[in-house]
Amino acid sequence: MFPPSDGTKTIVIVVISFVAIIIVTTVVWKVVSTVVWKVVWTVVSVVWKVVWTVVSTVVWKVVSTVVSWCCKEKRRESKAAVAPPTQPPLSVIQVWDVDAPTMERFLRDLAQEKPVRFTTQQLCSFTSNYNTMLGRGGFGRVYKGEFPNGDKIAVKVLNRSADGRAEEQFMAEVGAIWKTHHINLVRLYGFCYDPYTSALVYEYMENGSLDKFLFSKDKEIEWERLHEIAVGTAKGLAYLHEECHQRIIHYDIKPGNVLLDSNFYPKVADFGLAKLCNRDATHITVTGYRGTPGYVAPEFMLKNFPITYKCDVYSFGILLFEIVGRRKNTKVGSTDSLDWFPKKVWEEYEKGELVALTQAYGIEEKDRAMAEKMSMVALWCVQDSPEARPPMSAVVKMLEGGVEIMPPPKPFHYLFSVGVDVL
Repeated sequence: MFPPSDGTKTIVIVVISFVAIIIVTTVVWKVVSTVVWKVVWTVVSVVWKVVWTVVSTVVWKVVSTVVSWCCKEKRRESKAAVAPPTQPPLSVIQVWDVDAPTMERFLRDLAQEKPVRFTTQQLCSFTSNYNTMLGRGGFGRVYKGEFPNGDKIAVKVLNRSADGRAEEQFMAEVGAIWKTHHINLVRLYGFCYDPYTSALVYEYMENGSLDKFLFSKDKEIEWERLHEIAVGTAKGLAYLHEECHQRIIHYDIKPGNVLLDSNFYPKVADFGLAKLCNRDATHITVTGYRGTPGYVAPEFMLKNFPITYKCDVYSFGILLFEIVGRRKNTKVGSTDSLDWFPKKVWEEYEKGELVALTQAYGIEEKDRAMAEKMSMVALWCVQDSPEARPPMSAVVKMLEGGVEIMPPPKPFHYLFSVGVDVL
């Protein structure tokens, strides 16, 4: 064989070089194209996200502005439609509508358990122009009402007077109860105070007050339920005296101020005479007579005698006597003789005849032990000296059977110094 010539070698070298250039170029192109594509895709993605965010934000703000403007226009038209006349006829009471924003605020405040400040127009709407009156007294009148969501309420409209007593009662009730929350205290939903109306809005208690069942032959409650009412009332007072940040003295405990719900569960109500005091205060300064005659502690009739929270304990003891007897404590006989039931209970207890007394008042045999226990607790509560009266937490334990009830000392010595007129 002949060796290749120089021309052949040159051709081979050129071919190999050309192939090598093609291979290198192909590899470089693939690498460069891959990198460039990734960079371009990333840039496009970022730009798209930015554009989408900006566009969606602008569209959302435009839509929100339009919707908000429409809602405001609708509310403005609604308010204009129910706006009261400038000078309504004196014989006509206008029923006002409650606008949606006010109702929403009301529901939020209810959720936060804060008292709501209602308007006179709202109370007119809630009570259907004060159509159903539940009761009346020296303080004013109570009307039945209903919130738009169907919950029943009691609206207590206070009488206004030149001496400012209505304002004092208003501040006492709101100031005492709005910070409290206990199952045995009536719940305050809110209030109304303006140049025309002073009112308090409470939860509605279907069965009214306890006195209607104690002093009426048409309505009666079984003894076991009466015992539960006594215990629940005692727990409500114990909370006011011993568990609140500031001790609350009620000053007017009586059957008329113990309300019963649909299940006859008791709740203490009417804080118009209530007073707040520091828990470490040994006594408080009280000007004038407070409470209802027949339920007021004797220290109110004695000059320069310190007043403590134990005055509520005394009133609760008097209430217990009326539960045991299912009658008013004070009765005047045909010969003008005074029949005072608490004194009779003490006399029968002193003779060891409490069981016979309970039998005489129609208490069944199965309930007589409970009635006897309640009578002894009542005798402890009405001791002359406030220091001798047990705190309400101890009263709860005695009524529930958690502690032994010791023989009570003789009460009512004060009657000999102040006379029986206080009864």
